[in-house]
Amino acid sequence: MKRLAVLFALVIALLPVLAWPAPAVEGRDYALIEDGTPYQPLAGSIEVAEVFAYWCDHCARFQPMVEAWQRKLPKDVRLSYVPLPSGRDDAFARGFFATQAAGALAKVHAPLFVAVHDEQLVPRNPSIDELSAWYGQRGLDAAKLRATMASPALADRLAEAHQFAVRSGVEGTPTLIVNGRYRILGRSLEELLRNADAVIAQLRTPAR
Repeated sequence: MKRLAVLFALVIALLPVLAWPAPAVEGRDYALIEDGTPYQPLAGSIEVAEVFAYWCDHCARFQPMVEAWQRKLPKDVRLSYVPLPSGRDDAFARGFFATQAAGALAKVHAPLFVAVHDEQLVPRNPSIDELSAWYGQRGLDAAKLRATMASPALADRLAEAHQFAVRSGVEGTPTLIVNGRYRILGRSLEELLRNADAVIAQLRTPAR
């Protein structure tokens, strides 16, 4: 009985250690980005930026995984989506920023992956007209969004997203960047999230 009590106490003592992710290792779990800065800095928060593309098959598979993962993040960790523009006229990137400005991004972000990859309702390289028409089918103001998407002012937002991806060393999508300084590495989508957890844990350690 005494031996069982000692064993139980040992297991209880080890639980925090077992539950905490293993330390992240540079070169294996992440690449350090020299002079990197967050995409959208927010004091007191850790930013995880996902650089993605709606036409990307891996991003489509990653999206439900990211949504489930996001629901478990600590309150001081913020997920930011960053579309990777293919050029100044990229309709997908323009649509992202237009719906974000309209406060409708959450309504269409995940469904757009489904529309492109599963339902084939949206081409992988759509025009502004094609994409705004789909937004209209989702209950949004298609004409207003089309006007926003066509606005020259959005070129600055696309340039910011492109510059962030370049300075972060993004080579493909999806890519996770933590606090603008840690480009997460991984051989699978699951490993990307595990390694992001490990980096986040290390960044939060001083505040624990």
